[in-house]
Amino acid sequence: MIVLFFQKINSKLLFLLVWMTVVSYSQTSERNLSNEKWFFAKQGQTNWNRAQVPGTIHTDLLLNKLIPDPFYGTNEKQLQWIENENWEYKTSFAITQKEKNNANCLLQFDGLDTYAKVYLNNALLLEANNMFRTWKIDVKKLLKVGQNELKIVFTSSVNKAKEEAKKLPYTLPGDEKVFVRKAQYQFGWDWGPRFVTAGIWKPVKLLYWNEAQITNVRFEQQELNSDLAKLNFKFTIITQKTGDYVVKMDKMPFHFQLKKGINVVNVPIEIKNPILWWCNGLGVPHQYQFRFSLEKNNKKLDEKEMKVGLRTIELVQEKDKIGTSFFFKLNGVPVFMKGANYIPTNSFLPRVPTSTYKSVVQNAVEANMNMLRVWGGGVYVDDAFYEECDEKGILVWQDFMFACAMYPGDDAYVNNVKEEVIDNVKRLQNHPSIALWCGNNESDEGWHNWGWQKQYMYSKADSTQVWNNYKKLFHDVIPTTLDNLLPANENRYWPSSPSIGWGKKESLLQGDSHYWGVWWGKEPFEVYERKIGRFMSEYGFQGMPDLMTFQSFTSDLDLKSEAVKNHQKHPTGYETINEYMARDYNIPTRFQDYVYVSQLLQADGMKTAIEAHRRAKPYCMGTLYWQLNDCWPVTSWSSVDYFGRWKAVHYQVKRSYEKVLLSVHKGNETYKIQLINDDIVAHDGVIEVELVNFKGAVLWNKKITFKSEANSNSTALVLTTGDLTGMKLDSVCLKMKFASNLKHWQSTYFFEKPKELKLTKPTFQITRIDDVTIEITSDVLAKNVFLSSDEEVFFSDNYFDVLPNQKIEIKLSKPTNQINAKSLFEVL
Repeated sequence: MIVLFFQKINSKLLFLLVWMTVVSYSQTSERNLSNEKWFFAKQGQTNWNRAQVPGTIHTDLLLNKLIPDPFYGTNEKQLQWIENENWEYKTSFAITQKEKNNANCLLQFDGLDTYAKVYLNNALLLEANNMFRTWKIDVKKLLKVGQNELKIVFTSSVNKAKEEAKKLPYTLPGDEKVFVRKAQYQFGWDWGPRFVTAGIWKPVKLLYWNEAQITNVRFEQQELNSDLAKLNFKFTIITQKTGDYVVKMDKMPFHFQLKKGINVVNVPIEIKNPILWWCNGLGVPHQYQFRFSLEKNNKKLDEKEMKVGLRTIELVQEKDKIGTSFFFKLNGVPVFMKGANYIPTNSFLPRVPTSTYKSVVQNAVEANMNMLRVWGGGVYVDDAFYEECDEKGILVWQDFMFACAMYPGDDAYVNNVKEEVIDNVKRLQNHPSIALWCGNNESDEGWHNWGWQKQYMYSKADSTQVWNNYKKLFHDVIPTTLDNLLPANENRYWPSSPSIGWGKKESLLQGDSHYWGVWWGKEPFEVYERKIGRFMSEYGFQGMPDLMTFQSFTSDLDLKSEAVKNHQKHPTGYETINEYMARDYNIPTRFQDYVYVSQLLQADGMKTAIEAHRRAKPYCMGTLYWQLNDCWPVTSWSSVDYFGRWKAVHYQVKRSYEKVLLSVHKGNETYKIQLINDDIVAHDGVIEVELVNFKGAVLWNKKITFKSEANSNSTALVLTTGDLTGMKLDSVCLKMKFASNLKHWQSTYFFEKPKELKLTKPTFQITRIDDVTIEITSDVLAKNVFLSSDEEVFFSDNYFDVLPNQKIEIKLSKPTNQINAKSLFEVL
């Protein structure tokens, strides 16, 4: 047993110590074939064009100017022919005698999308059928010294899926996409285009190894307390010969007698006084960094580097007086989860750089989130995403890639899914950010609530078969596979999100909830204050993207424009926005003003929902709105658009997700001011509440000393309608502030809807403090001040209110000579 003392050695220093002890020679290496010259052609044609690997057929066609920009205007409609064709890719690469002499030569495809036949030197190597799997083939005998030819033939996934569909005597909900293990969103969604693409979407590598190779390392946390962490690293090692081998961590050797073939060995390590990994807002997401080497006779054969975060996570479901709880404990602390749903960041994923994944996670961090849900209609995300979540303390609810449909249950399909689960769980299981594995998105709800049996005219036998196939996948194969892959303390599985559909009373009493009465059901925002479940994992409202985002795909800025309509994928999206807008705002006539107000409307809806959920703590212990991001320029539920531009709602989410929140609940005759503290420490301070008119006069105020206990929800003050007698509620607001030591949190509450407020024209004063700092003041209330620039500039706050005698300081991402400002008064 090795005992490590880490309390005085940070992770960077540990890495340096370990790095310095690694021997310089390794018998395991890889060669990236993605960097070779690749070419593609439509099957049956002889004109070959340059291809980019990783890539997709759409981006390769665009690269060669054979199609227009798929995202521009209505070009999407013209490009549907691509999905029905078969496509071929090829490259040639030289192999040296030295490479050929390696004992083992493997060809690895990290991702092929999707039905692909792979030929090496005219020999068929592989028939791939799953976008989400890693394919590894022994090519030692087929490689030759000199030039080698590699060809991949992609069959149309759409045609293949339709062929599979014909084999069943009934129709499965979800159309042809359910038959192909491929990103479901490529077939189109109510926020995304239909681009059913194909190609080598992840790197291609040649892997060489000789005496032995580490194929997998699984980290197990066997015991964790403030004094000691007992860890185990489970190595899977394949060897050419039986013999004595050594696994080293730094100078610490672990000796093993390994047999020829596959071996599993354990390396136990203890850490004194361990530093815990915490999510964003509760502490530092500390990670220990390890580097292991596999050696024989003092010769390094292979090495693995990994980071480890020490934490405990529990999904707590306990019966109570109302139903059954649903919440997460991190390191023994119940944590209210604040976050959003994540979808793929592009319709063509190979063109997403690491910086984009970092930006996505940073947007979550800056908005005070601590969880993202990776939605099941997309993909298992790139490593860079999970690594950034680990670094920044963002927990991940990880769906498996199934959404809003029912799926086949034949042995070939089920076994394919099983291998997909194995590949991706092995890849992701060591990330401290992984909080939950979830079987699918809305398939259980769809079966029980959406009328599929009647729609598809199922017989009793058909219904039984479809449901049994569902249970086989999500209640048997996937959880059983997880049991074999994960230690018990890391095996948190939830079969389907939500567990019960939003039309059912029970959906608010147990499990997680998707509430779509607002938007789909056209219910008013105020319903969010009543329809609160134990964990709200989906709800949302659309808002239009930034004006510059519209200009990226059209010059015809009009709601009736074909391009604008094509970039709204919900069948009644703009009509729904307009209906809700008429309830709360006067509808603007200018397009740019309509965009602005639509964003305010979306922000209002999400503020209402989020703060209602937080005021219901601990009954409700999580709120993940739909959705964080976009896969193309579009009007959608996102809070950050395709280009990374924050909508008004993301700024509002940042306020509503603050660690300490003052929020007002309106009753029949009362206004209850609640203070929600998600911190793990108490805060002693002073709450000050002022009733202020729009000219800045304080009509009433009250100060109270208040102790906000750790992880609490308390009523701080209650106002009655009698307290407000004689007040013009359309011309006043509540200004609330909680000050504790050097920290303070504040919020503002308006009594009437925006269109009922008696706003007057504000006069802004914008003062430059330095090149990237400005200060804003106003003579009267300036409601929802929107700052913009003709340049690409990010403002630290936006769409905010400015009261008289208030100074708002804003940071800019870079200096700019032009800053435009407008408020709700100018628009309405």
